Amino acid sequence: MLVTMNREITPASVAPPAANYALAVQSDGAQRWLHVSGIVGVRPDGSIPADLSEQVAVVWSSLVAILAEAQMTTGDVVSITTYVVSQHLQSLPVVMAARDRALAGQRVASTLVTVPALARPEWKVEIALIAAQ
Repeated sequence: MLVTMNREITPASVAPPAANYALAVQSDGAQRWLHVSGIVGVRPDGSIPADLSEQVAVVWSSLVAILAEAQMTTGDVVSITTYVVSQHLQSLPVVMAARDRALAGQRVASTLVTVPALARPEWKVEIALIAAQ
């Protein structure tokens, strides 16, 4: 049985990351991949918190549930793409802190994209991820 090794790639010849994330993650021996669509802060009952920090908490709770359903954990995450509505840029530290808490110190490849809007005006953040095992 192959063991998946997700390891950070950080060449000395490349500028370091701008925050707490990996420039790249290499997955050796991965046999299972999970590609998760962008998840927004909608609770199971369909309600949407007005506060960005609550939306981010709902997003991460949903992502953890999806990983668990796939028999994976946040330790299997290799890449995250976060979309934040540009009017909430002042709250980026909240979004990044939620990511760091959810990943418990694990550094993954991470891209942050600011957008003028998401598909519904009440959505403030959307996160997609890839996991390998």
